[in-house]
Amino acid sequence: MRKGILIAASALLMLSVSCKGEKKEETPKADEKKETVVPKTTETKKIKFALEPKSDSKVSGRVVFTEKDGVVKMSAIMEGLTEGTHAIHIHEKADCSSPDGKSTGGHWNPTAQPHGKWGVAEGYHKGDIGNFEVKADGLGTVTFSTDQWCIGCGDETKDIVGKAIIVHQGTDDFVSQPSGAAGARVSCGGIIQ
Repeated sequence: MRKGILIAASALLMLSVSCKGEKKEETPKADEKKETVVPKTTETKKIKFALEPKSDSKVSGRVVFTEKDGVVKMSAIMEGLTEGTHAIHIHEKADCSSPDGKSTGGHWNPTAQPHGKWGVAEGYHKGDIGNFEVKADGLGTVTFSTDQWCIGCGDETKDIVGKAIIVHQGTDDFVSQPSGAAGARVSCGGIIQ
């Protein structure tokens, strides 16, 4: 019997020694916060395309849309324009097949607002970019940025893919409905991924 007690005592001693060697996982205190670092991945989307002459004009150019961090930037360079003020808009369809550019439909207006100047409370089309100036050399540039557009996001109120850029012969008056009386469509480019 003494032998049995000795064996049991040895087993208990070994068990207690082996448990002391194990490290318990510490439970964080209620007021301690674990910091989780999530790597920031910023995808940049880009669409480049040419503008082709319409309505017997010689107006051509290049447009680049770049989306980064939820903001779309448009940069356009055009040549062959007459000196003065010209309008530029996004139209409904990326179809520049007609000689007058009217195959693009009307201004892109997914929120059913009246035509107007971008950003005014009275309303404006998502395609109402506005006017730009051209000097005697016939060159014009437009730079425009907004978080109200996206490239290929699938949101029909923001997605510019499948639309077109139209450069007009005249000035947008921001009042006449539905398009600002900007005159003939002198250049066109489809926004296609």
